Amino acid sequence: MVGCVSVVPPPRTDDAAASGPDPAAGRDQAGGRRSVAAALLLGALGATVVLLASGRVWARGTAAIGGGSLPLSADGRAVTGVPAALAIVGLAALVAVFAVRGRGRLLVSALLALSGLGAALAALAYADGREALDAAAARTTADTAARVAGLTHTAWPYVTAGGAALILTAGVLALWCGHAWPAMGGRYERDGGRAGSPSRRAAVVDPDRPEDLWKALDRGEDPTGTP
Repeated sequence: MVGCVSVVPPPRTDDAAASGPDPAAGRDQAGGRRSVAAALLLGALGATVVLLASGRVWARGTAAIGGGSLPLSADGRAVTGVPAALAIVGLAALVAVFAVRGRGRLLVSALLALSGLGAALAALAYADGREALDAAAARTTADTAARVAGLTHTAWPYVTAGGAALILTAGVLALWCGHAWPAMGGRYERDGGRAGSPSRRAAVVDPDRPEDLWKALDRGEDPTGTP
């Protein structure tokens, strides 16, 4: 079971630091990392499966031409381009989940889940492939009334739907646990970086060293003031 907990450790008090590491906090962080890793793995794997399976042959048949028959086949993208397109949307949403926070993350997570759901439904709805093969038969025979015969199917539409289900699972996981995940480029304050921390107060500015003056100004301090 993947835990939906924060992977960002909370600030520790002096008492907590003195008592050593908190086992419960360590377990929570490990659970949070697992949820992040699971969503990334499921989303990336699912999109890869959908893109690869969409390029495989989904249906085969024959078209009558000149007293004989011509074998025809249609891959997933010829049958429907929806799963592949939604897989790309899902990949973009998977990355965007970690670039936003709050309500934005909720919306992007929903988009991730919906892209997986839509890709799965499209793969199952067009698994027959007859329409694409009939169109291929009409083009091949130059007869708009031509229809494909001997229609057979492969398992690739269902593999595509399975990959889309992985994207959907990643989206549901992001909806459920995403509030506790970190965001890219987020800066977490450290005790030593706060304005009132002992390390900042203990900083000594040498007026004879210009570089110290500039560093103090960068930190927001008045290098001419007295301690």
